[in-house]
Amino acid sequence: MNPPINLGECVNDFKKRNRDIVPLGEYKKKSALPCHANVLEEDSMEQDIESPVTIHQPKLPKQAREDLPKNINKECAKRKIQRYVRKDGKCNVHHGNVRETYRYLTDIFTTLVDLKWRFNLLIFVMVYTVTWLFFGMIWWLIAYMRGDMDHIGDSTWTPCVSNLNGFVSAFLFSIETETTIGYGYRVITDKCPEGIILLLVQSVLGSIVNAFMVGCMFVKISQPKKRAETLVFSTNAVISMRDGKLCLMFRVGDLRNSHIVEASIRAKLIKSKQTKEGEFIPLNQTDINVGYYTGDDRLFLVSPLIISHEINQQSPFWEISKAQLPKEELEIVVILEGMVEATGNISYTLYKLLLNRVGRDQDASDVTKVIGRLEDEKDKEGNCQAPLPTSALSTSSISVTGMTCQARSSYITSEILWGYRFTPVLTLEDGFYEVDYNSFHETYETNTPVYSAKELAEMASRAQLPLTWSVSSKLDQHAELETEEEEKNQDDQNERNGDVANLENESKV
Repeated sequence: MNPPINLGECVNDFKKRNRDIVPLGEYKKKSALPCHANVLEEDSMEQDIESPVTIHQPKLPKQAREDLPKNINKECAKRKIQRYVRKDGKCNVHHGNVRETYRYLTDIFTTLVDLKWRFNLLIFVMVYTVTWLFFGMIWWLIAYMRGDMDHIGDSTWTPCVSNLNGFVSAFLFSIETETTIGYGYRVITDKCPEGIILLLVQSVLGSIVNAFMVGCMFVKISQPKKRAETLVFSTNAVISMRDGKLCLMFRVGDLRNSHIVEASIRAKLIKSKQTKEGEFIPLNQTDINVGYYTGDDRLFLVSPLIISHEINQQSPFWEISKAQLPKEELEIVVILEGMVEATGNISYTLYKLLLNRVGRDQDASDVTKVIGRLEDEKDKEGNCQAPLPTSALSTSSISVTGMTCQARSSYITSEILWGYRFTPVLTLEDGFYEVDYNSFHETYETNTPVYSAKELAEMASRAQLPLTWSVSSKLDQHAELETEEEEKNQDDQNERNGDVANLENESKV
């Protein structure tokens, strides 16, 4: 009598034999692939007829073969969606195998500004220290080659630098020269032309080093990156009906009393796609319209605002229903940007006013076209709505000198709530409005159809037609109308014939 089959031992034996057959490097690579990729790869290995080596996998009982896909499906269900942008706004992308590192040195200023504070301060100290040591060494070499070290204390000898008796004193004189301290104890004499030239070179290079390093520190300090910490996004996005249309909504707010100037909001859908030609595009970016054409993307962010995206035919969510949403692997990245109120530039504001007047379809990189369109309007109408400053007309391009602040966040499918709305946070108090940020992230459930926007549109179009409408009924309706018209024409003909007969009878009488 055969002993009973142990299912667990069969599965473990199957895994061990597969691991022994497949090379270790390929096994690790295959294990790092997504769950569905592993399943497809195993199937393709069995169907590959071009491979010269055929791998015979051990046969398992039917129960074991049925249990393997279930385990794989459980692992796939537990697998989390990898974020492209984290909730705190940091991009979850690491640049690897960058071989052209010299490009960072060509833009050394931006490289220094982007460094962390500890490295920036280390470079700041090292640059000044190395500069002082370098010129101190040259001052010491000049004094040594002239023989000043052999005539220390000799009143009849005129040294290059008075009271310079070693490398330490030369180093101190280098610091005094570059920082223009001038204590007056060590001074250069007029009998040393090489020292005079070195003094000029160190003064010029010292000024360049000061401008460069102080500029880096100033830009580093004044960067408004921390300003984004007080720009908050709602934890979840919601989908519900608004004005009879299905909309995707999220909320933004500013915790500071100083506002963001020219604040604007954008949204991107991050989702991998495959083209009709079979090309796979990972993390494809698609624009989500949040009011660009209507101007609703430009915000006056004094109190929290709910940003709405209408799900229509141009929306990437047009065919997504409530049941299909959890199955989608997508991410919505929202970007809020604007200028810090205290650092804005009036030239930028003037340009935005011009751009809004001539239309938002104008190229924002060339202000000459904007001013040209205004001049054309002035020639046609004879006057302009507002006089333009001479400086604006004579400027070919305007650069934004205000410090731009950008805050980012993202929403994955598990953070998109279908059938919910945001709790109101703005209340009217005695003489002012109050914002309750305790309810900023709160939502409440509301009646929302579970169908996609496409299905709702089809239902609405069918509701406008008769319930019994069909092709056959429409043909029958046409036939009935034709029959009625024929009967009516026949009745009219009979009436006319009767009138003619009556007239003949009367004439005979």
